[in-house]
Amino acid sequence: MSAIISGSVAFDTIMVFPDRFRNHILPEQVHILNVSFMVPKLRREFGGCAGNIGYNLKMLGEEPKILSTVGADIGTYTDWMKSYGIDQSYIHTLNEHYTAQAYITTDIDDNQITAFHPGAMGEANKVDVPANIGAKVGVVAPNGPEGMVKHARQFVEAGIPFIFDPGQAMPAFDGDQLREFIDGATWIAVNDYESQLLMERTNLKLEEIAEKVQALIVTRGAEGSHIYTGGKVIHVPAAPISQVADPTGCGDAFRAGLLFGLLRDLDWETTGRIASLMGAIKVEQSGTQNHSFTSEQFKERYSKAFGSSLEIEIGR
Repeated sequence: MSAIISGSVAFDTIMVFPDRFRNHILPEQVHILNVSFMVPKLRREFGGCAGNIGYNLKMLGEEPKILSTVGADIGTYTDWMKSYGIDQSYIHTLNEHYTAQAYITTDIDDNQITAFHPGAMGEANKVDVPANIGAKVGVVAPNGPEGMVKHARQFVEAGIPFIFDPGQAMPAFDGDQLREFIDGATWIAVNDYESQLLMERTNLKLEEIAEKVQALIVTRGAEGSHIYTGGKVIHVPAAPISQVADPTGCGDAFRAGLLFGLLRDLDWETTGRIASLMGAIKVEQSGTQNHSFTSEQFKERYSKAFGSSLEIEIGR
């Protein structure tokens, strides 16, 4: 079964500065800031919310259809997705742009300085939701703001139920726009901070937002997640982890778990636990698309984490 994933495809260039930024930035001189950091460790990762969600959903054995705009430099990412059998039919290359990319420098205190170039992502509104491919669900993930608005409306017009996942794009929208997303969405997924911002901008309480959709999922990091559905709140515990290697992309892995549950018509308790375990597996590995698992490994971890067996097919 397939899911249409509207969102960004991006490169992440990650650098590690083996010192503290504060040792090289003079507070009284920030108005004439001119600094350079030697970064002996650098890696380039495949990322972007749609790319990450698609990778994770493919690992679970489903068929993601990524709807995104990329630049002329996409080549190596194209090869990566092809090696995993990820459908690229709805990824559109705009040769006059670079692919979206983030340049992230982290110091030894885990402080970060990030520069983000949206590139082709800013033109996401130039592509349309494929309405007639038999997709069961969709998701509107962080992307160019105009593209997010357009694709949400097109999901509604096509009758395709979708998750609204505003993520880091939420500050780009005002209250009226967010209320339109809420009214059109079938489900909403946000983290704890985003839920506060969503309430503030819409003047709606979480319970009021939940009444407008089939489920509102609020993730709370190590505290697990809350699923507001049917007038009740389901608490899903966080799956145990062996180490925190890199939290980047954890939310995208979680979203893939949600999509998997929706595609398989699973109950919310099971869906939430699968999503929780996907986030745990991701956080143990550096990079957003470097983790993997077999069906047996996933089911074993699920059983140990939640004390119940998972009697469904997992994996590609």
